[in-house]
Amino acid sequence: MADPSSEDTLQASRLERLAIPFGGSLTRRILTVNLIPLLVLAGSLFFLDSYRRQLLDERYKLARIEAQITAEALAGATVERQEALLSQIGREQSMRLRMYDASGKLIADSFELDEPSFTFDDPVAEPFLEDLARWTDNAVNIAVGAPSPPAYVEPDETNADAWPELVRVRQQGLSQIELRRAPDGTPVINAAAPVGLNGASLLTTRNAVDITAAVRSARSSLMTIILLALALSTILSLYLATTIIEPLRRLVQAASRVRLGRDREVEVPRMDERTDEIGLLARAVSDMTATLRHRIDAVESFAADVAHEIKNPLASLRSATETLPKVDDPDLRNQLVEVAAHDVRRIDRLVTEISEASRIDAELSRATFEQVDLCSLFSNVVARKLERGETRGCAVEIACKTNMGEVMGVPVRLERIAENLLDNAVSFSPEGGRIVVTIARNGPRVTATVCDEGPGIPEDEREKVFRRFHSHRPEGEEYGNHSGLGLAIGRTIAEAHSGSLTVEDDVTGLGGACLVLELPAV
Repeated sequence: MADPSSEDTLQASRLERLAIPFGGSLTRRILTVNLIPLLVLAGSLFFLDSYRRQLLDERYKLARIEAQITAEALAGATVERQEALLSQIGREQSMRLRMYDASGKLIADSFELDEPSFTFDDPVAEPFLEDLARWTDNAVNIAVGAPSPPAYVEPDETNADAWPELVRVRQQGLSQIELRRAPDGTPVINAAAPVGLNGASLLTTRNAVDITAAVRSARSSLMTIILLALALSTILSLYLATTIIEPLRRLVQAASRVRLGRDREVEVPRMDERTDEIGLLARAVSDMTATLRHRIDAVESFAADVAHEIKNPLASLRSATETLPKVDDPDLRNQLVEVAAHDVRRIDRLVTEISEASRIDAELSRATFEQVDLCSLFSNVVARKLERGETRGCAVEIACKTNMGEVMGVPVRLERIAENLLDNAVSFSPEGGRIVVTIARNGPRVTATVCDEGPGIPEDEREKVFRRFHSHRPEGEEYGNHSGLGLAIGRTIAEAHSGSLTVEDDVTGLGGACLVLELPAV
């Protein structure tokens, strides 16, 4: 009996080989599959709109010519002959003709001289299929952006001023065309022309239902093309599904095993043979899994370090509190109370620093960056420290050119880096020493360098100082005054700003350590 896992692997390989004929990225493949029917459909819609506009243009020309010829025939005729011509032309051409004298008064109407040659269809009384066809007309017009003509409404007034096209004819002396919409959505074409030289005018009205009928007939033919396009799209989509679903299913299975945590060494398939987005996704998920494992290991290590760091002051605090009731010597009791108070302060400092270190990434991921001037930021931090007497008498010099330290970031967090760097420099500098802060623009980056007169940092120790709870402190400093998280927090904040925090060689001649903050410039 064949191994099911090997059969699944073979089947997956066959499915992946099906994707080779199309090749290229998954985006190109999806676009190719989906654009085929869409292009056919869009082309059909544009063709119909172009066909409708062409019919209307031809009908405009015909209406203009009919109005001009009829006006010429009416110009030299008697009143009786004019009425006969209006009746005959209106009946034979299914039009309504109205003639107005020089003052704009209606003097003849073919619908009054004879039976009306056409009537507008009532959309309410039409069957459902006509409603569906009319809805389709409107949808196509919206899709292609066709202009919607105004509705045809018989004016209450019967004089020529009620029709804009007749007003223009009387003003300009040239024939005019106006398109309107009948109640059932079919086009109504009005043509106006001057009659003779005495100021009379003619208005013809035609309900061009044949144009709508021709467009609907063409649309029914194009539906066959659309259905074929949809069928082709379905076939191609099924083909596409075979190249996507199976690899994604393998990724889901691997991700579920990682989520359940049942197998520490779950191997997420990287699909190196695929060059499309599925392959990129597989490799990204694989790398993400490795990063998550690394992050979990780091969290576990951090938790162990936290427990270790807190355990020491707790042990000291416990010893002091247990010994205190047994001691009668006032001096010794005061020493024990001081030890207990020192341990409480140390634990409080550790908890505060640990809390901040654990939430920096989450806070910065939601923060809104704004423009920050590092020169002003460092100057303000130094001024506050001098005001509070936190520099141990050290002279802090700031070298910065105007408008050369602009970066994007979170001001409060960047201030924390500045405070940590200055605290570190003050701690390692001799009392009354010099600290130099240099801020400069180097191409697309801004660097802030803080140098001191301390013992410096050996090259093999330069990365260790950024580890959490790094315990190397200046000689003579009371144990427990620092948590060992300052530079680690500073590097985390810098990296969250797409920057870096490193130790570099001293270039100021002070002989101590130089810590360099580098951030992208505005």
